[in-house]
Amino acid sequence: MDRQRIFRAAATAAALTVIAGCGSGTPDEGGAAAGGAALAVVATTPEVADFVRNVGGADVAVTQIIKPNVDPHDYEPTPADLQAIASAKVVVKSGVGLEEWLDRTIESAGFRGAVVDSSRGVTLREGHEDEGAAGGHEGEDHDPHIWHDPRNAKIMVANIEAGLAAAEPGKAAAFQANLARYTAELDRLDADNEAAFARLPKDARKLVTNHDAFGYYVQRYGLEFVGSVIPSLDTSAELSGKQLTDLVAKIKATGAKAVFAESSLPPKTAEALARQAGVEVVAGEDALFGDSLGEPGTPEGTYLGAERHNTQVIVTALAG
Repeated sequence: MDRQRIFRAAATAAALTVIAGCGSGTPDEGGAAAGGAALAVVATTPEVADFVRNVGGADVAVTQIIKPNVDPHDYEPTPADLQAIASAKVVVKSGVGLEEWLDRTIESAGFRGAVVDSSRGVTLREGHEDEGAAGGHEGEDHDPHIWHDPRNAKIMVANIEAGLAAAEPGKAAAFQANLARYTAELDRLDADNEAAFARLPKDARKLVTNHDAFGYYVQRYGLEFVGSVIPSLDTSAELSGKQLTDLVAKIKATGAKAVFAESSLPPKTAEALARQAGVEVVAGEDALFGDSLGEPGTPEGTYLGAERHNTQVIVTALAG
């Protein structure tokens, strides 16, 4: 079944569910009518959902669409997603084209609330289109993985705070206080990351990952990006035989010490690449969080925890 038919089937099922529930409302909606419930917010990705929880605190009820370790690039919305969006007052997205499915989902859900694009105002890295990649998206204009630079995360949470305050003006002071606290934590994360890489010799700062998700991180902390198993900003491309051979040669020539797998992608190709290059593969519990966060309730289940994990794992492996 093609993607359009899958989506139409999901939309139809969701519409029936929403219609069946009309009149009773969700708990969030019922409380809002009485003036006492938390603001109902749908957030697309784990990172954005964590930002909303930190800025909104107890005054928001967050429905997170994409669960941990699910690839956001080719996500297919479910009937439950449409129902959640139909019941929400605010939808928050990461932006920069990461959620290609969102506009049509919002339209199918009949959503009439506010959509907050958390990427607004972020200086974007240019994307690329690798002509040798099979299955890559044409016309990749900008890198959507903006959150890997904590300075961008500060812009994202400021956008979220503005969106929540506009939707719930009576809670604006609380949102502003939460933003100030969380912004200080982002500053601390950025300073700690800088200090960690300052202890690593410059000629050791070479990164090989599963896919090209760490461009903003590489740029922020002065790393050298050697290459990726998937030669694309999204995860649908494949490495050709020649590209694989070339990447192995580049790893050897640059002296890169490891290939880093990612939590939301299968590690097999990264493991094979590392074997051919004769370097360590970093996978399993040490896999990087490129497109996702860890499981809820773990330190890595938060943006701050996942980014600290990434830095600790990268610095430890590259220090050798």
